[in-house]
Amino acid sequence: MILNASQLNAIRQHNDEELRKGQFATYGYPAHTIRDLLNTVEAMKKEKKKWQRLAQERGQTLQAIRDMLGSNGSTPE
Repeated sequence: MILNASQLNAIRQHNDEELRKGQFATYGYPAHTIRDLLNTVEAMKKEKKKWQRLAQERGQTLQAIRDMLGSNGSTPE
């Protein structure tokens, strides 16, 4: 199941409320586990953005190399 940003925010908000209740929280509610999962999701989003930026920079570098090789009149085989 894929969750959008508003659904993740709703889960985070509900979970934060459960964590604030402390000892009066709903019995059996895995608040700490859900918090850890939400933190993992955020970390993965950051990691994905980092790799996307790296791939974009790599593409730009390769294009610049192709342009330089093309301007010299030689074509790589």
